[in-house]
Amino acid sequence: MAEGVCRVRSAVHFLKTREDRMKRRTPLSLLAPLMLVASQPVWAQAPAPSPSAAKAPAPAAKATTPATKAGSLSPVTSVEGITEYRLPNGLRVLLFPDPTKPNVTVNVTYFVGSKHEGYGETGMAHLLEHLLFKGTPTTKNVPQALTERGARPNGTTWLDRTNYFETLPATDENLQWALSFEADRMVNSFIAKKDLDSEMTVVRNEFESGENDPGSILQERVLSAAYIWHSYGKSTIGARSDLENVPIDRLQAFYRKYYRPDNALLVVAGRFDEAKALGYIQDTFGKLKKPAEPVPATYTAEPTQDGEREVTLRRVGDNPMLASVYHVPEGAHPDFAAIDVLTLAMGHNPSGRLYKSLVEGKKVAKVSAYNLQFRDPGVIGFSAELREGQPLGPAREALIKNVEEAARKPFTEEEVTRAKTTLLKIMELTLNNSERAAIGLSEWAATGDWRLMFLHRDRIEAVKPEDVTRVATTYLKSSNRTMGSFVPTAKPDRSEMPAPVELAKVLEGYKGRAAVTQGEAFDPSPANVEARVQRGELPGGMKYALLSKKTRGEMVNASLSFHWGTEATLRGKSDAAAYTGRMLMRGTQKRTRSQLQDELDKLKARVSVDGGLSGASANIECPRASLPKVLELVAEVLRQPAFDAKEFALLKQERLADLEAQRSEPETQGSIAFWRTLSGHYPKGHPYYVPTLDERIAGAKNTTLEQARAFHKQFYGGSNAELAVVGDFEPKELTGVASKLFGGWKSPAKYERVPEVFNDVGAKALVLETPDKANAYYYAGQTLQLRDQDEDWPALMLGNFVLGGGFLNSRLATRIRQKDGLSYGVASSLNPGDIDAVGTFITYAIYAPENAGRLELAMREEVTSALQKGYSAEELEKARAGLLEYRQAGRAQDGGLARRLASYLYLGRTLTFDAEVEQKLAKLKPEDVRQAMARHVDWTKVTQVKSGDFVGAEKKVKAPAAP
Repeated sequence: MAEGVCRVRSAVHFLKTREDRMKRRTPLSLLAPLMLVASQPVWAQAPAPSPSAAKAPAPAAKATTPATKAGSLSPVTSVEGITEYRLPNGLRVLLFPDPTKPNVTVNVTYFVGSKHEGYGETGMAHLLEHLLFKGTPTTKNVPQALTERGARPNGTTWLDRTNYFETLPATDENLQWALSFEADRMVNSFIAKKDLDSEMTVVRNEFESGENDPGSILQERVLSAAYIWHSYGKSTIGARSDLENVPIDRLQAFYRKYYRPDNALLVVAGRFDEAKALGYIQDTFGKLKKPAEPVPATYTAEPTQDGEREVTLRRVGDNPMLASVYHVPEGAHPDFAAIDVLTLAMGHNPSGRLYKSLVEGKKVAKVSAYNLQFRDPGVIGFSAELREGQPLGPAREALIKNVEEAARKPFTEEEVTRAKTTLLKIMELTLNNSERAAIGLSEWAATGDWRLMFLHRDRIEAVKPEDVTRVATTYLKSSNRTMGSFVPTAKPDRSEMPAPVELAKVLEGYKGRAAVTQGEAFDPSPANVEARVQRGELPGGMKYALLSKKTRGEMVNASLSFHWGTEATLRGKSDAAAYTGRMLMRGTQKRTRSQLQDELDKLKARVSVDGGLSGASANIECPRASLPKVLELVAEVLRQPAFDAKEFALLKQERLADLEAQRSEPETQGSIAFWRTLSGHYPKGHPYYVPTLDERIAGAKNTTLEQARAFHKQFYGGSNAELAVVGDFEPKELTGVASKLFGGWKSPAKYERVPEVFNDVGAKALVLETPDKANAYYYAGQTLQLRDQDEDWPALMLGNFVLGGGFLNSRLATRIRQKDGLSYGVASSLNPGDIDAVGTFITYAIYAPENAGRLELAMREEVTSALQKGYSAEELEKARAGLLEYRQAGRAQDGGLARRLASYLYLGRTLTFDAEVEQKLAKLKPEDVRQAMARHVDWTKVTQVKSGDFVGAEKKVKAPAAP
């Protein structure tokens, strides 16, 4: 059930692995806000109340007819289907109706972030975000209240703002509850000393997890040097000393100062009745009083930079890195559209100037570019990662030269068009998903006004090559750079910031465009899905499942799966297969890598294609009109990859850099050791063998292009495949296109599924030392003889949901994070086999190495308590309600539903399987769940692996106290 812990403070922490980070960076969001993630239950206990400015009504259990009618509020402005209202107390309200999916999102953005923190208060905005999940007098257990309603919630903190949101099944009761709850915690949240004490250690653990990544710290150091006075130079996570010593009264005062209706924006998006929603809003937020004193304004302005600045970071790590930033205007400035295009034209992989010069020139392994579009002047940044042994000096010189001489080679129409196409695709995909757009509006509102989302899009469309060349000339100057040493300069050439933008004047009369086409209200219950699905088989053997329905923006999602090989024929081919899969999207026999990406951008398609040892997959999200052409491109990628020698050399360099960077990482080392122990019965070369890191590096280094090409020729084909499509399309047309593309594509190799074999590992304990890493990782688990068709599976699913799943409300999180304050991220998972009776039970946590003993004790006690004492009827009933809502919400996501339908084609299932599981879940009693857990899970048999700097932690404990 868990999705992983997000410990964010820069781009280097936004994504889980370096490989993923480099794949997913965009100029709009390289750096990311600190957030809570709906995977690790955390805050649940009810502290004593703190003073508040006004009382909000208690969250209602049932929806009622709103006392105040919608007509009493008049729209302030409306843009492309989004309408703004303003309450008398100053609250800004945006309504974004979208009946396409059975969800509603409520998002409250407060215009306060780390920028507003004073001396000694760094990290306070983020710490306060954590405490707002501790409860109010009327909602004492926030995680439980959210979980039992099936909510997908979160909270995030960034420099200009903090936001809280939840997406729930769309009912009047849920909408009224969410609005009442958010109004309540706006002014009535507990901000109590005992909660600060426990949560401070959790946030410190989050802080320490960031300390493990040199790339993250390098970005922090560069920004802190770039900003001398403005608070944008301070990391949102804060200073350790401030986190550890912040007085509760200062935190309470910070809350009362900024959490108020006239400093907030409320967004309601999804399926809802607008008149009722406005009435609910007036009956909840409308009753809050506007404080007499105005919201404090910030006024610090960063002076013009007058010379190069340089930062050197020395700490344990593996790969050299470079980072540089240049000041640019505020996010509302007209220049920022050209700056966005400049960012992509420079940093895009593989068509950007930096990639072609530095990566293809083998000076560095990776490059990227980003910008920070903020309320006040931000930065444009460039970074590079080298492999071990690559010289830093020449790479540094090459990076500076390529960036600061960019304007000497005017940007071409092709470069600008490619960047604009990518940026506009991102914005259109966001606007076609009301849930994404509701959250995205937080950033634009914090930048100055939510309408900037649309105005900025329009400005991007108008950007010309000469605009990009001009902004490069204006801002990419040595005197505006933070990376190098200070050099006295007689005549400094400075980048002055333009005058502030008069937003009211710029946006006066702005209406945007016509609203996006709406979709149908779709019921994602198993019975309704089954009633709508068409199944069949194409000539050649590909099975298909098609669900046609009207969607917002006429969007469609498709999922393709292919299978090949036998245990004997696949032996020893893992590395060749991995390279084959990674080469698929790097060009075809008809198109280069850049041309392929350009074509997908023009079609407004998000496509991923990947291949592995025993099969390949492709996932598509695109508008209806693009689907036939996108399927043609996917078929071309799968059937006619180019296997270009230059691309292969670049891929090998990137892959080796990724692997080499993991040598000192506790998470990687611990994970590999854990899975090697559980899968140790598979011999080397077997498809399920888990290689060591050294073996992975050797395999990546020694595999040749010819081996990858040979693997494709030997195995790839559509003889055993599944296609599932969900969204706005015509089934007959779709099957015709798919038959033409895949009907005659046969796999040369025989297919026979490789069976998994159960291995009773028994109790084992491993300790791995990773010196000079502030955060440690803990894994504990065992293999299970279990299939998802077994009678015990529904009870095990529910039992683990209570133990370590859900949102911030599990027993493990309540004890280890909430009560003991030991871990920012802790969870458990229990996974069955779908064909073979081979499953796993796993618990894991991140923590400070000096807390290893306390963490292991707490983990053992909570698991054994669940097995021996079981669960209460109330606890189980609330968890059951939340779990069933999560499953229903999962089927409401078109991409996820397409992947499930494709998987079920392979397994020979329909969604009747889901219905039967949920029927069994509904009947479970507490003792049923306890007995099922006890039959399968045994803490005396778990394998435990911990990785971290335990020797260093012991030295700190033994070190004499300071006099």
